[in-house]
Amino acid sequence: MDSATALNKVRDHSHSAMVQIGNIQLGDFPLLLAPMEDVSDPPFRAVCKEKGADLMYTEFILAEGLIQDATKSIQKLDIYDYEYPMGIQIYGEKIGSMREAAAIAEASQPALIDINYGCPVKKIACRGAGAGILLDLPKMQAMTAEIVKRVSVPVTVKTRLGWDESTINIVEVAQRLQDVGIQALTIHGRTRKQMYKGEANWELIAAVKNHSHIHIPIFGNGDISSPQKALEYKYKYGVDGIMIGRASIGYPWIFQEIKHFMKTGAALPPPNLQERIEVIKKHLRCALKWKGERTGLLEMRSHYTRYFKGIENIKSFRTGLVTASTPEAVDAILDEIACACAH
Repeated sequence: MDSATALNKVRDHSHSAMVQIGNIQLGDFPLLLAPMEDVSDPPFRAVCKEKGADLMYTEFILAEGLIQDATKSIQKLDIYDYEYPMGIQIYGEKIGSMREAAAIAEASQPALIDINYGCPVKKIACRGAGAGILLDLPKMQAMTAEIVKRVSVPVTVKTRLGWDESTINIVEVAQRLQDVGIQALTIHGRTRKQMYKGEANWELIAAVKNHSHIHIPIFGNGDISSPQKALEYKYKYGVDGIMIGRASIGYPWIFQEIKHFMKTGAALPPPNLQERIEVIKKHLRCALKWKGERTGLLEMRSHYTRYFKGIENIKSFRTGLVTASTPEAVDAILDEIACACAH
């Protein structure tokens, strides 16, 4: 889609309806940060919120872990005032455990509870949790109904098209979930069997959104990697908003770039080196504060390469960044990168 076409779209649709989940106002086309294991923790969410994410979620949290007071699961409940509206996502295969986990999660005062019916990872899906529940729609419906009854905040769901090509039944899934009271649905446009391969099928997401019996917000997820594609899919498929996952890792600017393009039809320039370094430093400071120095430094190591993707002459600094043992050492290397790559 060229800029002129994009701008005409913007002008033609400047008075879109407000999207709401319960009483949560999300604007006319919200951008959601996907819940991603080992990625969407509070430090990462802090930089995504600053760059324009409208609704964010915790990493997914195992129901049994919450019930058993497991340290890792409980820590994932950490949410902060500046993050709102904020969702806590839970997963599990037992209805009773999911019901109780939802109540524990609600005590952390999220804006909503989200149920993960989409994770394709074998150890989760093959035991009936995550996308595994797509093979048992009556159980999915019963579990969802129990969670809706147990909590007072809105309940939402993220799921996939089906288990495989032969079990694609996403319209029925959406209707069943809406019938028991969920207030929004995010659909990843792949089956469980596809994992993250091939192209996401947004035609099937649109089939849910445009179905005459569906009235809750429908968010699309899968393959949104640019502002141009986000705008194209908004109008081509009619979804209420877009969830962004992998494209935001190391590039939280994707949210503000999409918003700017949708508003003006013009693309923002990519962040320069100094802007990238400033965001890395903020991300690092948040990680140190949340996880402590040792763990914070370790967990940041996976982010540096992503933040510097496409920047020349970074390779020689990479080893230093991933072996630095103090925050001061990381800062010194980042400052060195700023000097070396600016000339």
